[in-house]
Amino acid sequence: MRKSRYRRCLIWTFWVSLLFTIGFSYYYMERMVPDRISIVLDQEEILQFPLPLQVTLQSESEEVSLGNGSNIPSGQITVTRNQAFSLYGREEGSYQLGLDLFGLLRLKEIQVNVVDRQYAVPCGAPVGIYLKSDGVMVIGTGELIGADGLPVEPAAGILQSGDYIESINGVSLETKEELAEEVSNLNGREASLIIRRNNQEMEVSLHPTVTQDGGSKLGVWVRSDTQGIGTVTYLDLNGGFGALGHGISDSDTGTMVEIENGELYDTEIIGVEKGSIGNPGVMSGVIYYGPGSLLGKVTANTDEGIFGTVNSRFMKQISGEPLEIGYRQDVTRGPAYIRSGVSGELKDYEIEILKVDYSTSHTNKSLVIQVTDPELLSLTGGIVQGMSGSPIIQNGKLIGAVTHVFVQDSTKGYGIFIENMLRH
Repeated sequence: MRKSRYRRCLIWTFWVSLLFTIGFSYYYMERMVPDRISIVLDQEEILQFPLPLQVTLQSESEEVSLGNGSNIPSGQITVTRNQAFSLYGREEGSYQLGLDLFGLLRLKEIQVNVVDRQYAVPCGAPVGIYLKSDGVMVIGTGELIGADGLPVEPAAGILQSGDYIESINGVSLETKEELAEEVSNLNGREASLIIRRNNQEMEVSLHPTVTQDGGSKLGVWVRSDTQGIGTVTYLDLNGGFGALGHGISDSDTGTMVEIENGELYDTEIIGVEKGSIGNPGVMSGVIYYGPGSLLGKVTANTDEGIFGTVNSRFMKQISGEPLEIGYRQDVTRGPAYIRSGVSGELKDYEIEILKVDYSTSHTNKSLVIQVTDPELLSLTGGIVQGMSGSPIIQNGKLIGAVTHVFVQDSTKGYGIFIENMLRH
C-alpha cells in the first residue's frame, strides 16, 4: 500500500514537472526568442538565443540554411543552451523556421525574412507636428442650459469619446468650425449624423438644444486637429521618414488619432524642464507654421510612429551618412548612443541598453535603455517628452529609437527596434 502511494506520488510529480517544463519553456521562448528575424541576402548571420534547454531548429525551405559550426549547411540542427548558430538566405522572401523542444514538441514558428541590405540616415532632429484628424473627433459630451432654463444633455448615450463625426444631414465635415456652423443653421431641428466608431460607420440622430443665447448646440466637445513637438528618427534613401516610434494619441481620450493628413514644420527649442520622480520632463519650443516653414507631409499615424515624406528644405538641414540597418538579432545589452537635437545642435549621447525583448508582444517597448552621458543628464535629467524618436545607434548600425520615459526614473526609458518602424 505504501509502495503504491509512493509510486503514484512519483508519477504525479513526473507529470507535474513535465507540464511545468513545457509551460515554462513555451513562455520563455515567447519572451526571449523572436517571432520574426530579418537576415541580409547572401550574408551569413550568426545568432544566439538564450535557450534554457536543448532545442532543434528546422528550416522549412531550401532557400534558408542553418549551420552550427560544422560548415555544412543543413535544414536541421540541434542547439544546446547558448550555443551560436548561423542562418544563410539564398533568395529574398519570407520563410519559416521551426523550433522544437528536444526535437519532438513544436514550441515556436519563427518567420525569417531574407532582405537586401538596408540603409537609412539617423536624424534626431526635433520638428513641429500638425495632424488633421479624419473627421471631427468627439472628446466628450456635456450639459447645456436650454432656452427654458432647464439643463439638458442631448448627446448623452448617443455619441462617445473617440467617435468621429463624418457628416451632418449629408454635409461632409472636416473641421469643428464646419460642424458648429451646420448645427447653428438647424435651429433645433433634428440632425442626422454619420459617425465612425471603432472603424465602423453608423448613422445616429440628435436633437440639438436651443440655448438661452439663441444658438443651436449638440452638447459635445470636439477636436479636428492636434499638434506638438517630436523627433524624426530616420530618413530613407527615397525621402521617406519615420518619427516618434509610437503613435500620437489624443490627450483627452487616450485613443490614437485617426488622421486624414499632417505636416512637419520648423521648431525652435527654447527650454527643457528636467524630469523628476513621478513627473516626466518636457522640451518646450515654438512651432513655426506657414508655407516657408514646411518640412514634410505626414501620411500615417501608427503604433510604431508617424510616417511620410520630407521636402528639400529638411534634406538640406540633415547632415550625416546613411547607416546600415541593424535587425533585432544584432541588438545586444551594453553601450550604445542616441542622437538628439535637444541642445540646439545634433549630438550623439552615450546610453546603456539594459534589456532586449526579442518577442513582438510590445512593438514599441522592446528595449530598456538608460542615459549615462553626463552632458545629457545635466541638460535634461535623462529622457524628456519630445525626445521620442531619437535614433539609437549601436556598433555602427541604426538599431532603434527612443519611445517612452520611465515616470519614476527619467534616466531610463523604452525603445523600439528600427525594423518595426521600417515595416511602414
